[in-house]
Amino acid sequence: MNNIFLALDFPNWEQTRQFLDENNLHGIPVKVGMELFYKEGVSVIENLKDRDHAIFLDLKLHDIPTTVMRAMKNLAALEVDYVNLHALGGGQMIQKAKEGLQSKSASSHHTKLLAVTILTSTDEQRMNKDLRLKGTVEENVVHFAKLANDNGADGVVCSVHEVKKIKQSCNESFLTMTPGIRLRESTSDDQKRIATPAFAKAQGTDAIVIGRSITKSQNPKNAYAQAVEEWENGTSK
Repeated sequence: MNNIFLALDFPNWEQTRQFLDENNLHGIPVKVGMELFYKEGVSVIENLKDRDHAIFLDLKLHDIPTTVMRAMKNLAALEVDYVNLHALGGGQMIQKAKEGLQSKSASSHHTKLLAVTILTSTDEQRMNKDLRLKGTVEENVVHFAKLANDNGADGVVCSVHEVKKIKQSCNESFLTMTPGIRLRESTSDDQKRIATPAFAKAQGTDAIVIGRSITKSQNPKNAYAQAVEEWENGTSK
């Protein structure tokens, strides 16, 4: 599979299926977030797996360690490719999440655990004021990446702009999944720390998530092809 995950930010499965079919986006990696999963539940994962999509299940768990562990046991049975939680939940929560995933995962399948560092919709001013986290965004992202790495996560969700520091502070094999990706002509919407697929690849990230640049495009199939071209070759057609 390629490492470009399309964010399926649709209200239900019917609209999701219609979009994928109309634009011939069969079998591409996809991200399923709260809106779609909370509407359709497990069935949307089963439908996507039947269509050979790699899946990043983006639910951002954040609760007491035992609750997260039990939730991860249930999610492990879905055998998706990635799941995530908030690193803000702390080291013990991350450990328990990994324990939950490993307790139920099939021996032939390993669901990778990602920890969300600082959301790409959060800039430094909001982080300092609302979250009362001192320092720069980069300093806090690296701190949470180290915390995740030390407690068994396979990688983190971060912006492209922190990837190099994370790789240096953890290790090259520690995964980075980067949202906030836009094609050159797209608007930033509610994202603050954004980048193009070409820039993301140049920074050494392992995978990217792209949404509205594709789903809101007048020609989604061509827009996705442009993202692939940028990601693979550093240029767009």
